[in-house]
Amino acid sequence: MPFFAPRSAVEPPRNAALSPLFLALLALLVMLASAHAAPGAERGGLRLHGPAGTAPVEAVQLATDISVDVSGPTARATVTQAFRNVTADWVEGTYVYPLPEDAAVDGMKLVVGARVIVADIRERAAAKRAYEAAKAAGQSAALTAQERPNIFTNAVANIGPGETVLVQITYQQTIPVSGETRMLRLPLVVAPRYNPALSAVDAVSLDGVAGAARDPVPDRDRISPPVLDPALSQPTNPVAVTVRLQAGFAVGAVLSATHAIRVTETGPEARTITLADGVVPADRDLELTWTPVPNRVPDLGLFRETVAGRTYLLAAVNPPAIETDPGARPARDVTFVIDNSGSMSGASMRQAKAGLLAGLGRLTAQDRFNVIRFDDTWDALHPEPVPATPAALADAERFVTALEARGGTEMLAPLKAALADPHPEDGRVRQVVFLTDGAVGDEERIFAAIHANLGRTRLFMVGIGSAPNGHLMRHAAEIGRGSFTEIRDLAQVGERTRALYEKLESPAVTDLTATFSVPGVAVTPGALPDLYRGEPLVFAALLPVASEGTVTVSGRVGGRTWTRTLPLAEAGAGAGISKVWARSRIGETETARITGRLGADTADATILALALEHGLTTRLTSLVAIDATPRRAPGTPLVAADLPLNLPAGWDFAKVFGTDQPGVAPADDRAARIVPIRADGAAIDLPQTGAGILAQLALSLLLALLGLLLSIGLRRSGRPVGDAR
Repeated sequence: MPFFAPRSAVEPPRNAALSPLFLALLALLVMLASAHAAPGAERGGLRLHGPAGTAPVEAVQLATDISVDVSGPTARATVTQAFRNVTADWVEGTYVYPLPEDAAVDGMKLVVGARVIVADIRERAAAKRAYEAAKAAGQSAALTAQERPNIFTNAVANIGPGETVLVQITYQQTIPVSGETRMLRLPLVVAPRYNPALSAVDAVSLDGVAGAARDPVPDRDRISPPVLDPALSQPTNPVAVTVRLQAGFAVGAVLSATHAIRVTETGPEARTITLADGVVPADRDLELTWTPVPNRVPDLGLFRETVAGRTYLLAAVNPPAIETDPGARPARDVTFVIDNSGSMSGASMRQAKAGLLAGLGRLTAQDRFNVIRFDDTWDALHPEPVPATPAALADAERFVTALEARGGTEMLAPLKAALADPHPEDGRVRQVVFLTDGAVGDEERIFAAIHANLGRTRLFMVGIGSAPNGHLMRHAAEIGRGSFTEIRDLAQVGERTRALYEKLESPAVTDLTATFSVPGVAVTPGALPDLYRGEPLVFAALLPVASEGTVTVSGRVGGRTWTRTLPLAEAGAGAGISKVWARSRIGETETARITGRLGADTADATILALALEHGLTTRLTSLVAIDATPRRAPGTPLVAADLPLNLPAGWDFAKVFGTDQPGVAPADDRAARIVPIRADGAAIDLPQTGAGILAQLALSLLLALLGLLLSIGLRRSGRPVGDAR
């Protein structure tokens, strides 16, 4: 078989098996890719650029298969991407792809024919040098690098003519909980980022000498892949998804607000979820939620994992719910900030307006409020918050209703304006509700500004649209000691804004601490966050020994002290907790570096040590896989290519990449790669060595047969499809 090594060569983990659906999809697309030697204007894929003056040729991305195993509070995911080079050239392909912002990426495999090359983790510069050396020597190689916690790049070198390669990424993550609802979010597309232009002068010294300008987005080239215009190209990058859910409690409703799904019950606590359409284009994030059977809400608790003699703990504790007495609500100043930049056009703008108007409707006579809107400019409805009188609210509604999406996304200035506190001693509760898709590249500047200007304010982020920037939104809310809410369509506005505004109106759980009965426990996050209505406290810990002591969680809620003690011996078995602990510790260290609480050298040393010990991809480490045998002959050219991505569903291409928006569109020759291969649909003659229709048809039938036999075999063995051990 061309895609799998014998079991003695590589022993894949359970969730690394390719589903029969993916094999059948791969077979079909191999056949179609080979048959279509004349791609028309509607096709999209990996664009290969040869010598100057020659027409670009398409190398189709065959398929992406995402397999997720959810075990109680954690999930283990495997992302397998298959590519085929339909040209006669040797190719290096580079592509940008999203992962969850809290993903602990710990594995990568490159499959070329019958060879499986397992990656190892190295310091980023060393991994890059090894990859470049292998590329130059003609060896097959792959490099996985983190650009943001939710944006990764893969480079694959020396893909031979007519060859198909697989790149498989594995990661661990936790499952967020809100009230009774658990959520799994699988990002499927990297939304185009607005990257602020380089300022003319960064600083001026006392003697009047201008300092060098600092680029607010120094890696802008690495996070700005080419994007297909949906008016010229059909959506590309088909994705198949299988989620095997072991909830740990009797499961009630399993729903998706973003995709049609098929749910198969495999036990009272287990479900298998697939896409109803089989495959979908990668143009929006997948959101999956599940709840327990009514009246059987599980009590969150402790989970334990022992790795290399060290014990890791994951705790999830629900503080008591305190009902709010409307007459006892504190006086509040609420500032709403709404993004009306070009990326918010269409459905996103309608969702943001509806969410903001719902917040205005919940204000009371004792509240004060303001509204700030921004694109590449910004305006405030009032110089500072005003009483929520009927007349003032009516003015605000007219202001919001008239907003139109346009321009760039200059977020920093309106954020600072919203956090500014003109009356810090008046005793009122200050809250900022920030509605945006977060499509910016200067996240670190945003985080630093929140830390420097937060004061007594609490920041609540509302992610809008089909592909919000989860890294920015979630981390901004953490630093801002608020919460993060996602709204993906108008049907969710009522339910999710109601839950958000109930949080704003209810007392928060503050002054939280976790105290262990044994010394030397490393808890992350070190400073536990404030919690709001329906949110559990989640933290991870590294225990010095396999202790049988206790952990006591305490805090203040509604003016009362609350305490709960849990015996460590009652911790249930968990999977991947060591990765979750290390990923959280790394994120905490990055925050300390960005906010200036930790020196850059000290932070980098800590992050590098954690990443190498736990095998994680970070800003400072990468995964590199290199085949030992050179394959491309010396002197044979290597053609470089970038994989274009879909525009997120609901976005307007002209609003995002319009010529009146400098700095948004790609600044180099990538702009040529977002147009059709041939606008007139004329044929491109591919070499027979690149098409190979008869051989590919046979391969297609063989793969389809393999998928069918695998499915039948697994069903006869009593295991769920895709559960290959």
